[in-house]
Amino acid sequence: MTSPIPTNARARIAPAGLLFLAITSLGWGFNWPVTKYLLGELPPLTLRGTTGVIGALILALLAVARGQSLRADRKIWPRLVLASLLNVTGWMVLMGLALLWLPASEAALIAYTMPVWASLLAWPVLGERPSLLRTIALVMAFAGLAAIMGGNGFGASQAKLPGILMALSGSVGFACGTVLAKKLPITLPPITAAAWQIGLGCFPVAIAGLLIETTHLEALTEVGWFLLFYSTVIQFCVAYVSWFAALARLPAAVAAIGTMAVPVIGVVASAVALHEPLGAGQIAALVFTLLGVVLATRS
Repeated sequence: MTSPIPTNARARIAPAGLLFLAITSLGWGFNWPVTKYLLGELPPLTLRGTTGVIGALILALLAVARGQSLRADRKIWPRLVLASLLNVTGWMVLMGLALLWLPASEAALIAYTMPVWASLLAWPVLGERPSLLRTIALVMAFAGLAAIMGGNGFGASQAKLPGILMALSGSVGFACGTVLAKKLPITLPPITAAAWQIGLGCFPVAIAGLLIETTHLEALTEVGWFLLFYSTVIQFCVAYVSWFAALARLPAAVAAIGTMAVPVIGVVASAVALHEPLGAGQIAALVFTLLGVVLATRS
């Protein structure tokens, strides 16, 4: 058993951890419009699952090339499976499906309320009692959701509701995985840990996609192939390795702070590349979400 972290403890914030978070934010931020575009050419489960499996294989080869063993002790396998389900399988499936109902910018905003849920889950799991600031953060997160739902009228909100629920569920699940990673750490090198978790998490998604979806690779455009490369190598390999490396170096609440930039990058990139709306509703949602994340991760 791991002892709960005292509420007055202040863990050292490693500069390397913040650098890894910055890399993660850039990789994941640009991937929102990339994935939205690719969903116009490939079905969601196949897209998310197969790119993840390929990314995991590349990471495994990289780990071997660096002299790292891929062996995982039997005692950490339950932790690997749990982390894979929460941080990869649930995230990939729910966020991929959410993009069928939501613009990439709005899906990104909902997804990255994750630090707020992580700060709340840290109370029962890690013994980190929520402060007044974290309570206000929860209110800010709900205000951001309300801005998204009410930005284009009630009828539009009803049409987007399935996507909102899926994105929110994926965010809460990822937050749970983040907190549990501090309670039950996976003692593997970052590249090896990323390879196992992405591989275990995406393999069932890929199998489901191949069984129930129809894919036409011959219809994929040159832009689609380029973005598929980005989604596989940058999002899974570079960004996920950076995320696990940051998570190993930072406290649970602070580990999510780098994700503040992700919705900003996602919203702006989606507006520029996909011509998605960037009006008062989206800006209000962005402001509320960022305020909530700042308060949630403030020590």
